[in-house]
Amino acid sequence: MTIKRYFNSNLEDMMEAGVHFGHGSKKWNPKMAPYISAKHKSIHITNLTRTTRFLLEARNLVFNAASSRKNFLIVGTKNKIADLVASASIRARCHYVNKKWLRGMLTNWSTTETRLKKFRNLRAEQKMAKFNCLQKRDTERLKKELSTLQTYLGGIKYMTELPDIVIILDHQEKYVALRECVILGIPTICLIDTNCDPDLADISIPANNDAISSIRLVLNQFVYEICKGRLRNINNK
Repeated sequence: MTIKRYFNSNLEDMMEAGVHFGHGSKKWNPKMAPYISAKHKSIHITNLTRTTRFLLEARNLVFNAASSRKNFLIVGTKNKIADLVASASIRARCHYVNKKWLRGMLTNWSTTETRLKKFRNLRAEQKMAKFNCLQKRDTERLKKELSTLQTYLGGIKYMTELPDIVIILDHQEKYVALRECVILGIPTICLIDTNCDPDLADISIPANNDAISSIRLVLNQFVYEICKGRLRNINNK
């Protein structure tokens, strides 16, 4: 499916993508009761009408923010969506974290800035072949350090300040990231499954955040809005 198709997705598209499938009824958060429409074979079914409503609210926020040249950070670290998060973020020119969230990445921004500066310096030295002038032991040590920094900071290597909006695709997995945003007052958009707390994010979108097809459908809608908003900003100059 194209991004345009995802943008125009209806309830049928959502059902096809499995957006409505929640967790087992024994693994649910009672706060999610208003967002659950039924239970089928011990599986909670998300109310897609509410999903559509909150998704539209989130899309409008994202579009307006992109039109105002705001910066986005997309967070999704489950192994099965790591490549999806990276490709979508690059397409929308967003920062992203698709591996491990380093505790204090935002709340201890001064330390993160130091790490990013080190990362950029090592990348520059490698490109200029400065590693070749060192002893083999030192070269291997710097290459290993650079590889580690690339893994954890590669998606935010161009980030020079705190993001304006953070989109979190795996709410439970990235609870620490969400708490950091709450502490700093950074607006958040989260995909929340039936085992999540819907009160923590600024906009919580009830949806299956385990299925790749579900995450892809929602994420591509955000990419569409960000690209459209940035194009509007360019055209208005």
